[in-house]
Order: sequence, then structure tokens, then C-alpha cells
Amino acid sequence: MASSNHPPSHRTHVPLPSDSGGNPFDDEAPPVPIHIVTNASQLPAEFLNPSPEKQLVVGFDCEGVDLCRNGTLCIMQLAFQDAIYLVDAIEGGEVLINACKPALESSYIKKVIHDCKRDSEALYFQFGIKLNNVMDTQIAYSLLEEQEGRTRLPDDNISFVGLLADPRYCGISYQEKEEVRLLLRQDPKFWKYRPLSELMVRAAADDVRFLLYIYHMMMKKLNERSLWHLAVRGALYCRCFCINDNNYADWPSIPPIPDNLMVEGDAPEEEILSILDVPQGKMGRVIGRKGVSILSIKESCNAEIHFGGAKGPPDKVFILGPVRQVRKAAAMLRGRMMD
Repeated sequence: MASSNHPPSHRTHVPLPSDSGGNPFDDEAPPVPIHIVTNASQLPAEFLNPSPEKQLVVGFDCEGVDLCRNGTLCIMQLAFQDAIYLVDAIEGGEVLINACKPALESSYIKKVIHDCKRDSEALYFQFGIKLNNVMDTQIAYSLLEEQEGRTRLPDDNISFVGLLADPRYCGISYQEKEEVRLLLRQDPKFWKYRPLSELMVRAAADDVRFLLYIYHMMMKKLNERSLWHLAVRGALYCRCFCINDNNYADWPSIPPIPDNLMVEGDAPEEEILSILDVPQGKMGRVIGRKGVSILSIKESCNAEIHFGGAKGPPDKVFILGPVRQVRKAAAMLRGRMMD
């Protein structure tokens, strides 16, 4: 793979599953370099030029100031088996991020990420990038819980710190994440400062260096039905906050139901994203006092319901899931608006 023009001053470990039975978190394993990228030439050629002959799986995340459509993307992290790349959007600017566009939109490069909604929104509105072919570990975790017979409460989405702590996937404590969160609360522009501090480099790398290990652990467990749900929901998550005027006609298509799952009486239902406009002043009725109204709707429907919240958009509700459940949720939400 290509490397930085300067020798990397930072290194870390990228744990990978091993058939030898060794401990993948053993720090005696050779560390890999962390490259701070300000020019596209520092990135691997096979990443910049996606090819069906050289398909890749990379850990992926973004950091920024108020990361959403109106915020600022500051760093884009990429984890490979033999290196981590911190793509510096502040120093490299639009030219650097646009050089990554083919890879981020490619179906030949799988991006492993935890909760891609806001990252996708930032990439779409700030750079016109339609994030595609993600493996979202938050979605995968929920599917594995369902697959193993455990019921999940509404809004009970695993955090990245919680996922890392789960002994089935990593079983490690990520205490530095809380340190960075505290610094972000004190100074929201934390990720904008240059040069990158030791803490910034370490925290950015830590957000992606475990993802390839988690990916392999999860993919071994997911059955064919869950894999289809994972692909579909990942695509819908990427679109979630990326509202456009053409109903996503220029986005990659949603993966169809595979023929081997089209079993009479047991075929999965098509899944969709529906965006509901909320008239001004009505959002309070939709949510209800202390969230009681929206919680009752979520408990009645097997669909995910998301709000833009403080980052916006403030006047819309995003509903994802099986067609009938999405329509049921939308009808109940409209009823709340009419009350």
C-alpha cells in the first residue's frame, strides 16, 4: 500500500481474528503506522481507484465540529489491516475529500462504521458524496440480538463504547472516549485545531482500529436473512438525513430480496425510508411530554423513528423499516399532529 511521504510518527495496533488461537489484543503484535493524510497521493491506490478485482473492507469514521449538514467535517478515518489513515479535511480541504468520493460511493469497498447517519449527512451536504456499501455495526448488533432471540427495546441502540465492552465482540474498556467527550463539551471546536495533538491522533485511530475485528466476528454469526437486512438498513441509514428533491433517484439502489429468501409464507418484507413533514408547532404533540407519545408509537410499530433534533432538520420525522410497519407508524404520527 502507499504510505505517507514522511515516516509516520504514530503507531497503534489493529486487532484481527486469528485461527492460531492467539490474543488479537496482544500489544506484542507488530504495531501499524498511523498516517496523517493531507494529500490524496498518501492514500493507497486501491482505495482511490476502486476495482472489482481488488475489493476492500475498511474501518471508517468521521470527526468534526457539530457533524451534520451544517457542521464541519474535520477528519475522516480509514482503518486497513496494515495501516490507519487520518484524512485531514481541514488541511487537505475539498480536493482531498473529493479524491475519496469514488471509494466512499463504491460497491467494491465496504465501509465498516458504527451508526453512519450523521457521517453520511455531512458527506452528502458538504461534499455531494452519497455514502454507499456500509456495514453498520450498530445495525448488525441489533440483528444479532434478534437472531439470538433477545428482544430489543425502542431506542435501545448500542453505543460504540458499549459495543467494544461486549465480550462477544471485543471486551475492552474505551476510557479515552469519555475524556474526548469532556473536551468536546468544553470546546466544540476540538477537532478543528492543527497540528493534531497526540490525544487527537490516538482518539481518532481508536475509533476505527477495532472495526475490522468486530466486522469479522459479526459476519461469522449473521445468517443470510440478517445479512440482507444489514445491507438494506445500512443503505437506508445512509439516506436517512440526506433529504433531496428526487426521492433518491440518483442514489445507489436498495438491495433487493435475494431469491433464496423468497420462501412462500416466510419471505422478508421490503424495507423503506419514509420522511414525514411536521407542521410548525406540532413536534411537541408528536413527541409528547417526556417522550410518552413517541415511545408508545415505537412500541406499537416494528419500525425505527428518528428525529433531526438540535442538528436538524427540525420539522421532519424519519421512519425506517418494513413497509407496513412504516405506514402504520406514519399514520399514528399524523394522528398525533391532528390531536
